[in-house]
Amino acid sequence: MLSFVASRARQLTLASKSTQVMLRFGLRMTAVLAFAALGGIGFERGLTVMLWMSTILAGVIAAFDREEPLDAALNHWDEAMAFAALCCLACTFESPVSFG
Repeated sequence: MLSFVASRARQLTLASKSTQVMLRFGLRMTAVLAFAALGGIGFERGLTVMLWMSTILAGVIAAFDREEPLDAALNHWDEAMAFAALCCLACTFESPVSFG
């Protein structure tokens, strides 16, 4: 196999790294929305739970990859913050639980 294809550490520019993160975020949001829509606990609650789990997953991956939180290019930390912001937004629109 060619060396530049087999190499895991590719030299990516800042724009290509950010583009990769935005595409990954879009794919994950599509999966989150699909699972929330098909879940048995309701869309609002399912969306909140899936966004919270995505926040934790992105944070753990960022910690394992030792990414810088305020890097010049987008990374998993930025993705985690976007999921956290959407989770907070979903929590504000969730219907209140009635007791009794």
